[in-house]
Amino acid sequence: MAVNITAYKEIVNELTAKNVTLVAVSKFKSAEDIMQLYELGQRDFGENFVQELLLKQEALPKDIRWHFIGHLQSNKVKYIAPFIHLIHGVDSKKLLAEINKQAAKLDKQIHCLLQVYIAEEETKFGFDLHELGELHELHELSNIKIQGLMGMASFSNDELKIKKEFSNLKNAFDRANQLSTFNHQLSTLSMGMSGDYKIAVECGSTMVRIGSLLFGSRNQPVQ
Repeated sequence: MAVNITAYKEIVNELTAKNVTLVAVSKFKSAEDIMQLYELGQRDFGENFVQELLLKQEALPKDIRWHFIGHLQSNKVKYIAPFIHLIHGVDSKKLLAEINKQAAKLDKQIHCLLQVYIAEEETKFGFDLHELGELHELHELSNIKIQGLMGMASFSNDELKIKKEFSNLKNAFDRANQLSTFNHQLSTLSMGMSGDYKIAVECGSTMVRIGSLLFGSRNQPVQ
């Protein structure tokens, strides 16, 4: 399936009117597909795998804002640290410390989102809602900037369940902004994907991650 330009334009208009940022999820999609959206003005793209991201970052325009949205291993941070715009799925203190370490080597600040566990599925990663208030050491990690929170709802057709999970994350986001743990105002709440982004926006999301509605299904990695 080619890039769905009509859907892209409709989604952009919808999100722009609500001041929500679109991250186009481009994993397993070719540089040519990404360039179609780039030429329409899209600059925020999300990737799940470090090796694939490195190849695309090298080949594509340098003003693309790359978002890492997958599960990031600590030993891979050093490869994306020089250029990454935002790391979405920071799910442990160990990973936070490694990002801070690699950013310090580059004398820069790396922007991150803390992944919060909101779904009932046991396979999800992230901090639980109670742990957010216990991250007292974050102010000491001067080479990272916690920009906000990220979460994924359960894969479910139950819209009430999804809405409840997103609402819980929005409440956590609001509470986190009142904690001294975070030394600055959180600005980004990343929640919502192709199947549930409308509910997420209704619940207060400021950033959504949409792939299949724009690029079609992903059956195999890019060669």
